[in-house]
Amino acid sequence: MASYQILGGKPASGEVRVGGNKNSALPCLAATLLTDEPVRLENVPDIEDVQVMIQLLKSLGSSIVKEDSHAYTITSGSRSGSLKRSLVEAVRGSILLLGPLLATNEEVRLTPPGGDVIGLRRLDTHFLGLSSLGSVCTISDEGEIHIKANHSRLKGGDIFLDEASVTATENVLMAASLADGESIISNAASEPHVQDLCNLLQRMGSSIEGIGSNRLLVRGKNRLHGCSFRIGSDYMEAGSFIGLAGASGGQVLIKDVEHEHLRMIRLGFERIGIQFVVDGPSSILVPRKQKRILCKEVGGHTAKIDDAPWPGFPADLLSIITVCATQMEGSILIHEKMFESRMYFVDWLIRMGADIILCDPHRAVVNGPSQLIGSQVSSPDVRAGMALVIAAVCAQGRSTIENIYQIERGYEDLCGKLQALGLEIERVG
Repeated sequence: MASYQILGGKPASGEVRVGGNKNSALPCLAATLLTDEPVRLENVPDIEDVQVMIQLLKSLGSSIVKEDSHAYTITSGSRSGSLKRSLVEAVRGSILLLGPLLATNEEVRLTPPGGDVIGLRRLDTHFLGLSSLGSVCTISDEGEIHIKANHSRLKGGDIFLDEASVTATENVLMAASLADGESIISNAASEPHVQDLCNLLQRMGSSIEGIGSNRLLVRGKNRLHGCSFRIGSDYMEAGSFIGLAGASGGQVLIKDVEHEHLRMIRLGFERIGIQFVVDGPSSILVPRKQKRILCKEVGGHTAKIDDAPWPGFPADLLSIITVCATQMEGSILIHEKMFESRMYFVDWLIRMGADIILCDPHRAVVNGPSQLIGSQVSSPDVRAGMALVIAAVCAQGRSTIENIYQIERGYEDLCGKLQALGLEIERVG
C-alpha cells in the first residue's frame, strides 16, 4: 500500500496550478450517456475517481478516446453492459449513472456505490426525484438499487427534493433532460459543479432555466447531441492550497481559479487569520505575512465556522480549515452539520499534538497554536487526507501518511505539486 513520507517544518512557497473540478467531471462523464454523438470534455482532472468512472462507461459500451492527459472524446454505446461491483463500490460518483441510464434504458440495476466514509449517504432524495419522473425505485436486502420506468419514456414532473443533494439534483437533471414535458426541480443544489453539468446539458441541446439557483426548469427533449465542453476549476483544490500556504507560513501563487467561487471560502479563511488577494483574472496570492489569529465574534465570543449548501462554506473544506486553525492563535468552534463521521479524523491531529476538543460527531473546538509532531497517520477520506498532509507539512519531524489512495482520488499529482512548492515529500510504494 502506497504512502507519503513528509519531512515537515518548511513553508510552502512558489506557484501551483489548480486542475479541473472532480465534482464536475464525474456527472459530466455520466451525461455523455444521454447522446449517441461524441462529447469532448476538456480540463478533466487525471485522478483515480475519474479513471474509475471511465472504466464504468467503457463497461457500458462507450468508446473513449484520450486525446491528452486532460481531454477525452466519449461516444456512448449500448449502455447495457455489466457493471463490475468493485468499480461501482470504488467511487461514490457511480450513483450518477442512475439518471442517464434510466432516461435511456427504462430500467436500471446498480450495486451500492462506494466513496468516502464520512457518514450516512442517503439514497432517499435520488429515489424521490426519479420517482417523480414516473419510475418505481426499490433497494434489495443486499443493497442493490433497482429503478424501473412506468412508461417507455419518463414524464416531466413538479419535483421538490427533501434536501439540496448535489448528486440527487444531478441525477434528476440528467433524467429530466430526456423526459416528456417540463420538469421543475425545487430545493435543487446549486454548487458550481451542478452549474457545470447544467451548462454541459445546454451545450448538448437541453433547455434549462434557473442555473445557479435552487429552482430549475428543464424542458425535456427527444434527443441530445454531441458537443465540446471545458470542466470548470476545482475550488476545493484551490481552498486546499490556500490552507497549505497559510498554515505553513509560506507564500503561494494559485493559478487557474474562478474568483466567483471563492467568496465564501475567503470569509472562512479570514475568520482563522488567513487572507489572499486577487493577482490577475484567474490567480490569487496567499502572502507570507498573515494575522494568524482566530477571530472573535462581534460580542467577543468564540467564533464558529460551519458548513452549508452552496453558497455556504463548503463541507469538503472543513477538514482543511480545522488543521489550519491548529496553527493560529486563539480558539474556534468547527461545526460540521452535513456528515456525522467527517470530524473523527481529528483523532489523528490530536495524536500529532493538536489541542482539539471533539465535543460530539459534529463539533470540535480548536485551540492554537499547537506545535505538531511528525507521526504515522492514515487518510480516512479525500479531504481529511489532504488535511493530514497539511498537518505533516507543519509538523516537526517526519510523518507517514497511509491509505493515500483516498487522497489521490481527488488530487492530481499532489506529490509533484508539493515538491514544486519546496516541500519534502516522497511517495513510497
